[in-house]
Amino acid sequence: MGVVRLREVVKIHGAGRAALRVLDGVDLDLAAGELVAVTGRSGSGKSTLLNVVGGLDHADRGLVEVGGVRLDGAPERVLAPLRRDRIGFVFQSFHLLPELTGLENVLLPARLDGRGRSLARGEELVTQLGLGDAAERLPVVLSGGEQQRLAIARALVNDPELVLADEPTGNLDEESGAIVLSLLRAIADEGRAVLLVTHEREATRRADRVLRLDGGRLR
Repeated sequence: MGVVRLREVVKIHGAGRAALRVLDGVDLDLAAGELVAVTGRSGSGKSTLLNVVGGLDHADRGLVEVGGVRLDGAPERVLAPLRRDRIGFVFQSFHLLPELTGLENVLLPARLDGRGRSLARGEELVTQLGLGDAAERLPVVLSGGEQQRLAIARALVNDPELVLADEPTGNLDEESGAIVLSLLRAIADEGRAVLLVTHEREATRRADRVLRLDGGRLR
């Protein structure tokens, strides 16, 4: 079943002579149960691609569809619940709220959505990611690796059908990175779609397909 469908997507940064086609006619299909890795040099538009797929940024042209919902041109009242309920985001910046404990940060999307099983799911993810006591501590006293794993648990707490991950192992040691990649592989195997931006060879090894963004196009 198709979760993501992009057709001839164009995204332009800047205007006039400074205009740059970061995405230049991108086509992409991503199915449930599939983990697709996107590679490319720094500045090639990989993060822009994730932002367009996740409804955080609008394409200038082309079709963007997630879970049967057209995102191109959609108003915020359509995009906001889609992002909250059906898409899990994992970014390079952790975006943890400093006044909340680790577990409270993990549970935040589920509480906004009013889901009753949020506590059990949050605790399950915290255990799977080897966070231990970090769940009861504030982010300021945690390592970068612990903060990243909390951010990943938060992205998964609502059991989204699509996970968008931007270099999710970039701040992790080898052991922690392996845990995260195993979890992303497992949630794809459970029937969710995962789109992963990475420079890590181990991450691409676990992917079903590896695409390279070059010159604004996926190859």
